[in-house]
Amino acid sequence: MSRTLVLLRHGQTASNRERRIQGQLDVDLDDTGREQAARTAPVVAALRPDVVWCSDLARARATVAPVLRELGREPSWASYDARLREFHLGERQGLTHDEYRALDATEFSAFRAGDYDVVPGAEKAAEVGLRMGEALGELLRATPAGGTALAVSHGAAIRVATGALLGWPEQQFATLQGVGNCGWVVFREHAGDGVLRLEAYNRTVS
Repeated sequence: MSRTLVLLRHGQTASNRERRIQGQLDVDLDDTGREQAARTAPVVAALRPDVVWCSDLARARATVAPVLRELGREPSWASYDARLREFHLGERQGLTHDEYRALDATEFSAFRAGDYDVVPGAEKAAEVGLRMGEALGELLRATPAGGTALAVSHGAAIRVATGALLGWPEQQFATLQGVGNCGWVVFREHAGDGVLRLEAYNRTVS
């Protein structure tokens, strides 16, 4: 029986609202983000995840918390894994988009186009794809046959992981639209060969 993998992005933060580069800065949800998480939780919980893993950053933990409540689970039931964190964005973490553009307009344009490798001191996309792929592979192996796995992570990391899980050439992930706050991605194992197929991308609560 095939397994299902769901990747959920965290809700909105003040940095998202301010168009500020977060990377691995540990920013919590704002009021809108908490409301998004609360509205999304029943829908994601209805997918009946058997195993839940989450980035260890505060905004992801705050997003998974209402899902766990809907499932009747304590926060300790989930696993919190640093491999599911967002890109570390080096010297540009904490800058607003306007500040970044003023600092280096050419680099900022490449970054906005999905070329995260231009950022000084940042993790490379290949490194993020590798750590995300390792974590998600372990998560799937921990999921019973026919079951569903949920991973709560971050926008750029989910984009890169989507390409990595589908075996796309490096940087092709940049052709994907970004996942919205509390948007999710669904993969399903093909019953014949066990290869992951993309079933849905950037699904949100209407």
